Amino acid sequence: MRFLIVGLGSMGRRRVRNLKTLKAEEILGFDLQPERRTQVAGEYGIEVFSRFEDAISKRPDAMIIATPPDRHIEYAREAARRNIHFFMEASVLLDGLDSLVEECKGKRIVAAPSCTMRFHPSIRTMKSLLDQNTIGKILAFNYHSGQYLPDWHPWENYRRYYVSKRETGGCREMVPFELCWITWLLGSVKSISCMKGKLSKLDADIDDIYQILLELDQGVLGNMQVDTISRIPYRFFKMISEQGVVLWDWGRRTVSVYNSSAKEWKDYPQEKGRVVEGYVMEDDMYVNEIEHFIDAIRGRHKYMYSLEDDKRILELLNASERSASERIRIEMKD
Repeated sequence: MRFLIVGLGSMGRRRVRNLKTLKAEEILGFDLQPERRTQVAGEYGIEVFSRFEDAISKRPDAMIIATPPDRHIEYAREAARRNIHFFMEASVLLDGLDSLVEECKGKRIVAAPSCTMRFHPSIRTMKSLLDQNTIGKILAFNYHSGQYLPDWHPWENYRRYYVSKRETGGCREMVPFELCWITWLLGSVKSISCMKGKLSKLDADIDDIYQILLELDQGVLGNMQVDTISRIPYRFFKMISEQGVVLWDWGRRTVSVYNSSAKEWKDYPQEKGRVVEGYVMEDDMYVNEIEHFIDAIRGRHKYMYSLEDDKRILELLNASERSASERIRIEMKD
């Protein structure tokens, strides 16, 4: 199988590593920036191209789109037109998604939006615990996800890439990134309300914090804070149920469960994975995500997160922003 990585920035390089780990047969790369092409060719020994037309002429079997989010749909449509399987990194914009869905209809290709956190080992542990009804019905949850924006890519100035732009800002990108796995655990959203704003002195025209209240279909109530102002990387998730409490502390790499019947805590520690220098997140879940994509191409299963699923998550982002601007609660349509 021949893969084409479109975009050789941070995520593009990560996906090259993922494919190398999975012993992919052939990997090609495309990027407009010469320094990125030189770096990736030297570091990973793959063939790179400065023109998309030259790269696509090599007839790849699958395309991995790792450009800034505002270019995702453009390249996904190019893949769909050519009947090429494609994987698309986390999105933030709805524009063009309906046309992409139409473009993919009736074609025997895997159209795979990213859902990385669904492959995180601690989230998988919590999913298993919920599926087994370990502590009964979930009633409420609280979640905080934060990381200081200049620390996202310490090797480059945050002002010079997409996280500092209003449409594709770091905080705005992370809201759907987190909702993707929260709704997988707890169900779809019935209503949403939000407050957001710029609290820090970051030199970027973006909102750096979202405070979101969620009502889920099964009656679960939750609140979620996503920010780009926390001076340490931070993810902390708490679920309250009829029979106990579940805590996920990303920093401690542990899911802890309190069972009220046994009156005791049980820890589910996460094994330490490989973290590449300059990155915060371990590579393992990204490798597993790409392996899932490849297995879907090979017909071993259906890819777990569709374009339609991604659209529903992005609609939640837009609804939260409308809620903030109009100071109202938004009821979500089925």
